[in-house]
Amino acid sequence: MLLQELIALQEEEGWLPEAGLREIAERCSVPLHRLESLSTFYTHFRRSKPTGRELAVCRDVACQLAGRGNAVAALAPMLEELGVELREVSCLGRCDTAPAGCVGERPVALEDAAAVRAALEASAPEPSERPVRRWAADPYSDVGERYGALRRWAAAPEDAAAGLIDVLEQSGLRGMGGAGFPTARKWRLVAAEPAVPKYVICNADESEPGTFKDREVLHDLPHLVIEGMALAGLAVGAAKGILFIRHEYAAERARFEAELRAAYAVGALGQGLFGSGFDFEIEVFVSPGGYILGEETALLECLEDRRGEPRNKPPFPGVVGLYGQPTVINNVETLAHAAVIAQRGAEWWRGLAGDGFAGHKFMAVSGDVAEPGVVLVPFGTTLGELLDICGGMKGGVPLAAIAPGGASSLFLPGDALDVALDFDALSAAGSMLGSGAAIFVAEGRSLLEVGLDVARFFRNESCGKCVPCRVGTEKAVKLLESQPVTPALVEQLRELHGTLARTSICGLGQVALAPLLSILDRFPAGDGDPGRAG
Repeated sequence: MLLQELIALQEEEGWLPEAGLREIAERCSVPLHRLESLSTFYTHFRRSKPTGRELAVCRDVACQLAGRGNAVAALAPMLEELGVELREVSCLGRCDTAPAGCVGERPVALEDAAAVRAALEASAPEPSERPVRRWAADPYSDVGERYGALRRWAAAPEDAAAGLIDVLEQSGLRGMGGAGFPTARKWRLVAAEPAVPKYVICNADESEPGTFKDREVLHDLPHLVIEGMALAGLAVGAAKGILFIRHEYAAERARFEAELRAAYAVGALGQGLFGSGFDFEIEVFVSPGGYILGEETALLECLEDRRGEPRNKPPFPGVVGLYGQPTVINNVETLAHAAVIAQRGAEWWRGLAGDGFAGHKFMAVSGDVAEPGVVLVPFGTTLGELLDICGGMKGGVPLAAIAPGGASSLFLPGDALDVALDFDALSAAGSMLGSGAAIFVAEGRSLLEVGLDVARFFRNESCGKCVPCRVGTEKAVKLLESQPVTPALVEQLRELHGTLARTSICGLGQVALAPLLSILDRFPAGDGDPGRAG
């Protein structure tokens, strides 16, 4: 586990010194160049010694909307006084407390100067504990009742594979990480594969601006994630699960690991769980950083101690996944819902929503709203109802645009509030549900700057494997930063997007310029504000 060795070294030294790399290379019998390749690829690793305490500051769209620049300017005298280095980073997954920063593993709201100072002056800043929220999605009102679905299904493991998958199929549950692939179909594909061993991976590496709902599910409902992973293992014939979690989620990782210990203690994990013939273990793998690792094959490359560069598909992970074996990869929310459906049934799930919709959805809401955060709403809830739940627009300023599915989704105009939160409805409206992250943008904003912030994010997070993605995202940003928007420039950007969409291996390059183009197309010069256009 070379990457975990590097993470441990950095935690001890604060960076990756040459002597430490050589020691790992010798002890693990690997060439030094392999460690060099890993340590220069992943964003979490530092190859130069820090000069002192550091404040990491998010540079992406939700924090820009929340006044990141003003907050940093206000903190400047204190940072100079304390000798603190400011480092810009990609989204920290704290869009509900934007503008967001981080000191070590302790998240801070940049507008709270006292909290920032306390974190910077602490000898070893640790994540602060926060209350656990009760959710209607949790079928277990008492800690002692947890893992009821797993206990029941594990009692008849011979019926579990087909039975569990049939229940999920009847519910219509789809993946909640962005692609919306039917969960039952994915599990059935892996169950049908004869090769063993098989693996279950929970993807907890949400890193897209505006997306932080999996963070809350991990913190408040870790038992459902664990139960969902174990049920997936039971259904497909896997005995090993891995939680792949971003390193910025230290507090959430601690909550999950505490629940892991409790699950082992009550027999919900381990050898012969709940006295059955089914074995299932879960381990935690801390991501060394990078939005690209949310792509499932890049995640697999990382787990195999390589650079997190996406693989060509097919073959798909369900056939050739971790270590070449059949692998189920679902995100946090999907597995939590699967556990509850296994407990309460498909009819219950379908009855949560009306008017032809089924189920409910955790939504992360950020931007120019009065009360950003995570809410649980039935599918079919409209964007307007979601906005009302979050207190409406901050200061009562009119709404200009909405990205309903996170930074990778196409922006819709402010009059799209009647569109339902649903995979098909949002697709028909010209966007997507995506990662379940609605970003509301008020009138008076430069929508061009909002789109440019998104394009910069994808440029920064491109792994560089695809030449069109690596070069095209950089070129698009430079074009927009250097000249006014004209019809000729828009056409040039459209051609770049077409090339990226056709030739990029993964979704990053395929969507990198799409949100920006949706703004240029739907908010033309002189109509609301495309920023510098015109």
